[in-house]
Amino acid sequence: MKSIPKEMSFVVNLWGANSMLSKKIDGSLGAIHGIGFTEYMILFHLSNSHNNIMRRIDLANSVGVTASGVTRIVSPMEKIGLVMKEQNPRDARVSLVKLTPAGEVLFHDATTTIKQSSKRLLDGTSGEGLISALEVFKSICNDRYV
Repeated sequence: MKSIPKEMSFVVNLWGANSMLSKKIDGSLGAIHGIGFTEYMILFHLSNSHNNIMRRIDLANSVGVTASGVTRIVSPMEKIGLVMKEQNPRDARVSLVKLTPAGEVLFHDATTTIKQSSKRLLDGTSGEGLISALEVFKSICNDRYV
């Protein structure tokens, strides 16, 4: 293999790790809870927002999809009662998404699964290595996540 800059190697390996982790976590979440990692991240952001409610566009930006993409993800979640649409009382043009009580329960249960999967997937990785990686991710994401 040709020599590539360490920054490029990092980005390429990060993409590969993200793909592998997403597939494994998707499998765990799907088998146990019937949702994928993207749906979990919707629940995660709603659960961590003020009053469990977000503007649809802010939710899209948090998850890293387009406004139409978040609509395609949220619509089935709404049909099964995990989230609900609300109107903004001050601006009817703004669409809001709210976590329902059923969504809160699923989020709590799925978080337990993700904690177990994460521990299993990262077994053997040193605490110092995880802390270093987290610092890099926080820098890239501007501290957007936990």
